[in-house]
Formats: sequence, structure tokens, C-alpha cells
Amino acid sequence: MLPDRETYVLRTTLTSPFGRKVRMAAGVLGLSDRIRIEPANALDEGDSLRQQNPLGKMPCLLLADGSAIYDSRVIIELLQEAAGVEALLPMRGLPRYRALTRAALTDGMTDAALLMVYEGRFRDAGTHSERWLAHQRGKVLRGLAEFERAPLDAAITDIVSIGLACALGYLDWRQPVAWRDEHPALVAWFDAFSAHEPMVAATQHNEANA
Repeated sequence: MLPDRETYVLRTTLTSPFGRKVRMAAGVLGLSDRIRIEPANALDEGDSLRQQNPLGKMPCLLLADGSAIYDSRVIIELLQEAAGVEALLPMRGLPRYRALTRAALTDGMTDAALLMVYEGRFRDAGTHSERWLAHQRGKVLRGLAEFERAPLDAAITDIVSIGLACALGYLDWRQPVAWRDEHPALVAWFDAFSAHEPMVAATQHNEANA
């Protein structure tokens, strides 16, 4: 059992797609008022994030007893249990593992997109690995094709739809892959889901400040 009405600290930035996943899930679960966001800098060797999560990655959720929970999928499971509902992920059975598999696909797409962005950001011009970029681009494109082939129900908010919305939002913002022209069903889903789920707009970062 989780402590009743525990409050949490979420180490993240407002531009992190994985941090956005957690913020969106918290809002859907009615837990936003129990989470305080504390900015993190994964590149700062002096940031306490590296002690809280040895991987130095965000998001990282700090509990009242000082312990830490990561990554985003684990945090969302904890928040769902704290909310006392089964809204985002089935608790047991094959539906649970199918949902976790689809959620892993959305996370893998986002990871690959991030690695493409980092390749351009952290390597000097002329040293980018086109083979590496193509390898990551393939992951994103195959994931997009899978969701284009079998679109999600835009009226359902769960761990898969939240992850996919955050992945597509990141692709729209950073543009490591052009995806909209070749995936009309996915564009339609994203538009419909954004209209259906208010937390999409509520967690959208201000690009002018990014």
C-alpha cells in the first residue's frame, strides 16, 4: 500500500517528452496538485539528479521518504496506484502486457528521436554518423507505420495514447523525422486525441522559452 495523500517531487524539464508523459498522466489521474516540479539538468555534473537516479535521466519522482522512482512507465504505474484507479493500464492479464508492449513502442520511438537530436546537438559539424542517424530514423518510421496501420481509439486515454501523443509532439517540435505527409491516419488520430484529452494542451511547453 502507498502512503495516503503522499506528495511528490518530479525532477524534469517542461520540454522533456518523457517528463510530459508523467505530467499528462498525473493530470488525467487527478494528481497534479500532489506533484511539485523541480527542474533538472541532465548535463550538469553538480545536479542532484545524478544521485537520485544514477543514470542521470529524467523524469525522476522523489517520494516523501527521500527515495526515487524512475523511469516514466514506472512512475505512471505508481501514480495510478496512488490514485486508486485502473485508468491508464490494466493491473493484470494479457491486456496489461499488450498495453505495456505498445507503450514500449512509443517510448522507443521517442528515445530514437531524442538520439537523433542529440547527434546533431553534441557532435561537431562533419562528424555526424549518417549510419547511426539512419538506424534511429528506421525505429521511428517503423513505429509510425505500426500506428498508422492500426490507429488507436482517439476517445481512450491510457498509457499508450499518452506515450504516442508525447512522441508525436516531440517529432513536431524538434523535427528529426518528417512524419505528417506519409501518415494521414496518425495525423487524424493526433488531432482527435488532442481535442478529446485536455491534458495534451495543458502540458504543451512554450516553445519560445525552450
